[in-house]
Amino acid sequence: MSTKKTKAQTERIAIITGLRTPMARAGGRFAKMQADRLGAVLFRELMMRSPVDVNEVDEVIIGNVAQPIHAANIARVIALRAGFPEATPALTVHRNCASGMESITTAASRIHAGEGRVYVCGGVESMSNIPLVYNKKMTSLFTKLAASKTLFDKLRTLMGFRPAYLKPIVGLMSGLTDPVSGLLMGSTAEVLAQDFGISREEQDLFSLLSHQKAAKAKENGRFALESMPVVYDEYAGKYLDYDDGIREGQTLEKLARLKPFFDRKNGTVTAGNSSQITDAAAGVVLMGESEAKKRGFEPLGYLRDHAYSGLEPKRMGLGPVFSTHKLFAQTGLGMKDIEIMEINEAFAAQVIACERAFASKAFAKAHFGDRKAVGAIDPDILNVNGGAVALGHPVGMTGTRLVITVLHELRQRGLQRGLATLCIGGGQGASLLLEVE
Repeated sequence: MSTKKTKAQTERIAIITGLRTPMARAGGRFAKMQADRLGAVLFRELMMRSPVDVNEVDEVIIGNVAQPIHAANIARVIALRAGFPEATPALTVHRNCASGMESITTAASRIHAGEGRVYVCGGVESMSNIPLVYNKKMTSLFTKLAASKTLFDKLRTLMGFRPAYLKPIVGLMSGLTDPVSGLLMGSTAEVLAQDFGISREEQDLFSLLSHQKAAKAKENGRFALESMPVVYDEYAGKYLDYDDGIREGQTLEKLARLKPFFDRKNGTVTAGNSSQITDAAAGVVLMGESEAKKRGFEPLGYLRDHAYSGLEPKRMGLGPVFSTHKLFAQTGLGMKDIEIMEINEAFAAQVIACERAFASKAFAKAHFGDRKAVGAIDPDILNVNGGAVALGHPVGMTGTRLVITVLHELRQRGLQRGLATLCIGGGQGASLLLEVE
């Protein structure tokens, strides 16, 4: 395996400013805000809080998964609506759940290559507005109707209509289904629960702790350090300034009452121990470390290195183990060097499986040919403010949110080095090594 020493020796990428919106449950407060509008609100505020002027930005790079049909290359639409000059190019990137990270690492590669100095990156997702789609029979009827030249032809075409043609394809469910394995993302979590012997009770307890940690962080004002209020109803003056998926009164009894969602008969994965479907945006301003020092900026933190890895799609939830193993090989670091860690909580079972795989010598030998485990995770440093089970997982935005959260937590605790990692639908993992002074 190549360790890419030249990359590891390159200067760090300075993350000057980071900001996110609250995460709102899908179909709720942000439901009427399309992704381009939500993104524009966030990036306009981000630049107002940043010491960098919009005219200095070389490119805007934004991750998005369910790209809306009315805003092709949504990054460009957001950039213009947020007030960036027309001369500033913009690029949309898509790596499923890691799209928000991909925006950052793409910019980092451009900076290392000398293609530009200042980049604005991030991710946005409006899962509320993922559309329903007509099925093939209905679209075929529409096509024939449009091609019909006479009234008689049109009537004959319409006579072929059947009510069943109106059954829609649910875009959200299609997007959350891996076309290679044929499994819904939640079904891949069921695979891991079986592989690692993870019980329903363990998953529910993990979920309860996620809500409890998030509720405590909300009460202490921790999330206010990284998020902004968003006005979602200008006429009524309504705004959201907290993550509304957090359930302060969550209990094991309530979680136990929920039925398995992906395997109705024998499953253990429920809506309560899965990440929430949400709407949100997040952004960062990036430049090389030397550029930041030349300008006299005190960055929020730094990106030291990153790694992406592939694995079996039906076990995609183990992606963080694969990408982190690769990252440690590149940097010469190990789990003992990590002081704060965020693993995206796509599913409780998935994070628990990662914890066990990280600590397993047998897993490391089978998959990496190593004689020792990648490294056991100290539970006291993992997702200390809760995670996606309580906060939500707006797929295109989450990767950026994890980076911002890790850096703020390191600064709050006076620590130096953190890891942000997540699994990626389709069988990939992403890991970013982050530092503060």
